[in-house]
Amino acid sequence: MKYTLSDGFLYYIEYLGNKDYRKQLASKENLGLLHSISEEKSSYKYAPGKWSIKKIIGHLSDHERIMTYRMLCFSRKDSTLLPGYDQDMFVENSRFDEQSFTQLLNDFENVRTATLSFIRSLSEEQLQLTGKAWKFELTIEDFLRSIAGHEQHHIDVIRERYLR
Repeated sequence: MKYTLSDGFLYYIEYLGNKDYRKQLASKENLGLLHSISEEKSSYKYAPGKWSIKKIIGHLSDHERIMTYRMLCFSRKDSTLLPGYDQDMFVENSRFDEQSFTQLLNDFENVRTATLSFIRSLSEEQLQLTGKAWKFELTIEDFLRSIAGHEQHHIDVIRERYLR
């Protein structure tokens, strides 16, 4: 891969590769995997200082909410520079480990349903509108590709490091 995790959006867009972001976001495959994880296993951390599976799912929901807000601004031609966010601070100040895994999965599914509804509301022209968040200027479609790639990255980490 050309990019690393520290490259943010660009890494996740590249991680998605040639996959169709719409199909990826609408797919139930990753949710099926997550629903197969027990409440007990959802609290597992594969190493000290790493997030639990619960925290990963909560992070996915937070991230998608933030990205969707950004895309909403861009689709409405709001040129305000949007700041980055500190994912570790968000997770550290969450209650993800106190919530049930079922509750976190329901929230993730609700966020995804809202994202898919938002995507359907956009025209092809709106998908090509750009906006700037932190140090990146991307199209709305690029943001959608990054959401799909971000999710897949974390699902692959769960498969490789938490479920083996």
